[in-house]
Amino acid sequence: MTNDRSHVAVPYPAIEPVSPGTVRPFWSVMIPTYHCAEYLGHTLRSVLEQALPADDMQIEVVDDGSVRDDPASVVAEVGQGRVAFFQQPRNVGPQATFTTCVRRARGHWVHVLHGDDMVRHGFYQAMRRGSDGNPSIGAACCRVITIDERNQWLEMSAPQQPDAGVLSDPLTRLAVFNHIMFPSVVVRRSAYEQVGGFHPSLFHSADWDMWKRLAARVPVWYEPEPLALYRIHTRSDTSRLMQTGANIADARHAIDIAEAYLPAADAGALSRRARRYHGLYAIELARERIRRGDWASARAQIRAGLRCDPSPRVLAAVLGALLFRDDHVG
Repeated sequence: MTNDRSHVAVPYPAIEPVSPGTVRPFWSVMIPTYHCAEYLGHTLRSVLEQALPADDMQIEVVDDGSVRDDPASVVAEVGQGRVAFFQQPRNVGPQATFTTCVRRARGHWVHVLHGDDMVRHGFYQAMRRGSDGNPSIGAACCRVITIDERNQWLEMSAPQQPDAGVLSDPLTRLAVFNHIMFPSVVVRRSAYEQVGGFHPSLFHSADWDMWKRLAARVPVWYEPEPLALYRIHTRSDTSRLMQTGANIADARHAIDIAEAYLPAADAGALSRRARRYHGLYAIELARERIRRGDWASARAQIRAGLRCDPSPRVLAAVLGALLFRDDHVG
């Protein structure tokens, strides 16, 4: 799984090992929050319903300086003393908060679960199956169900393989697009110690970059059951970034960064495929925005897509989107 270029120096925050003598649970469930207290109760309940004793599962909310709501009160009400709360001294952004979560985790395995996402019953039991008796496994993931603001199911992610087991060559696919969603991923803390924290300059694609770096270094276990819930809502970072095209610009930056640790023989071709994919993806997002009558966001996605990959194929997709716009208006 390892390639020589995975050791190229990059500005990743260090993840130091847990101090000797620290009592370590198997799990650390670390829940980053920022202005999402209205969903935090759902998140906490989904974890607490299947929580192990405190000696086996650390549960902690890490807030990134929320000022518009009060996550501490939600933790106190729902957690009933079982859930710890830590607040950053100042707002530092999502990727730095994810790194704080990993640094504060004492467990052998770490689950960073956003404060508006959830897990279904059996998640932790299923994720543990892959690591039991196989110390080489460094990460595990499962299928995901996307939900809306009212917890209604919207769609389910496609299976990566039919049966549970180690993913075959996950890096090649991950190099092109991020098919692993954050709430579904658990990582051995020692693997985080190998690859470092989340890239400080990637405000939207830091998770994608992390999964690629892990896939370049450690085997990844896959569970085909959909046991994680990923929430989409209008105030999420994803929705906000789509309005300006910053989601695609950040993905383009992540593609450039990844060339340092992708296999040397394949890095160029994989990067071209990744730019093509995200160029076309931006145009598809533009079509969705047109359906909603959000012309400003549609234009932003088209511009970002063309910057990502100004190829004839993407240009043809732009033309199709504009023709769709005319049909939609008519």
